Amino acid sequence: MKLSPIEENYIKSIYYLQAKKGNVNTNSLAAHLETSAASVTDMMKKLKRKKLLEYKKYYGFRLNAAGNLYALEIIRRHRLWEFFLVSKLGMQWEKIHDIAEQLEHVSNDELIKKLDDFLGNPKTDPHGDPIPNEKGVMPVLRQIALKDLTIKKNAMVSSVSNQTPQMMEMLNHYKIKLGSHIKVTKQFVFDGSLQVKIDKQPECIISSMGAKNIFVYDN
Repeated sequence: MKLSPIEENYIKSIYYLQAKKGNVNTNSLAAHLETSAASVTDMMKKLKRKKLLEYKKYYGFRLNAAGNLYALEIIRRHRLWEFFLVSKLGMQWEKIHDIAEQLEHVSNDELIKKLDDFLGNPKTDPHGDPIPNEKGVMPVLRQIALKDLTIKKNAMVSSVSNQTPQMMEMLNHYKIKLGSHIKVTKQFVFDGSLQVKIDKQPECIISSMGAKNIFVYDN
């Protein structure tokens, strides 16, 4: 089945929202996509006719098995292109999301398979997010948020859940990247901020919000 880029954006947005909230309602999807509730209603009718989602009056809608698989295909393409942009073109990780948003709609199966093989079949993208395989299976990463790391225990940065320019600016400022060795040396009760040691750099302070969005492999 071939969907338009707009339809694919809806599918991907529903996938992310339902992962957080279960069933998705019209208003939450409209706010997420910055569109009108009427436009969402029209699109939901189209996607239901294409048998990609389930809808129950007063309970909202969610993707069915076919819709989830399609969403994972889009996410797979997006994250493979991000990996390509960083590993092969040398682009910085904070600048690749919008480009990958455009490239993810290139859906030729042979191209994506060759891209995956060319990149060495990576398991995660440059932000540490898992890349679904060609069967739609998402790798499980055994990681914890930095805020939950035991004091003075060594760990390694594995992913970043908040990928806004502001978050990327903070990570770059402190030279935090995937694979960085990190250790929490003190937690401040007042605001939940953390004093951390990153590789061989001087200790620095990470806010509670930042610590919730940085994930680590707990050694």
